[in-house]
Amino acid sequence: MQETLNKVEDGIKQNQQIHHVVVNAGKIVSMQTDDKLRESVNESDIINADGQAVVWASKLLNKPLKERVAGIDLMINLVELAHKNNYKIFFLGAKEEVVKKVVDQYAQTYSTDIIAGYRNGYFDKSEEKKIAQQISDSGANLLFVAISSPKKEIFLYENKSTLKDVNFIMGVGGSFDVVSGLVKRAPIWMQNSGLEWFYRFIQEPQRMWKRYLIGNSKFIYLVLKEKFSRSV
Repeated sequence: MQETLNKVEDGIKQNQQIHHVVVNAGKIVSMQTDDKLRESVNESDIINADGQAVVWASKLLNKPLKERVAGIDLMINLVELAHKNNYKIFFLGAKEEVVKKVVDQYAQTYSTDIIAGYRNGYFDKSEEKKIAQQISDSGANLLFVAISSPKKEIFLYENKSTLKDVNFIMGVGGSFDVVSGLVKRAPIWMQNSGLEWFYRFIQEPQRMWKRYLIGNSKFIYLVLKEKFSRSV
């Protein structure tokens, strides 16, 4: 986490652009068949393991990652960093009432000075360039995109050149829902035990069952396949 925060801060100070992405079990499974998603992830500047399962897999494959860096935790830390260093943030994604609640909450906790702008996540492909330009013109140093995969990864990847004046761009998935209070986050012990996905599944079983139960099974298969192929 601290390494990531340091890289982001250095990038902003040097006026560089950093494209950040997190991966979890489900996203790695999707990357096997979605070429555009795989390309968008592999071409990013920083890739963190959002899911504990990815950290466990890295150890099993003898390529151990230092720790899990959850996207929502990184976002929360970066909002605090923005307040300390007078950076501005653009919030893109979720429903209008949700993203507005997130912006109002951060403005109240810190200051309106960190808010470069916000927009809900409901738009057509044809609107993407215009929205990317709006974000670039806002003077934002950081952009958080709370849209589901693979749309957010592909949006950031395809619009990087338009967003060139934004120093840090990152997809944050359902983080706005959690910050706004719409969705509850798992207790710390469940996060550390790799059970955060199960807590989310309990809250939205009809929407999440396929993503987690089937996706996690495929991920386990991929990891074991890789493990055994290396030992042959």
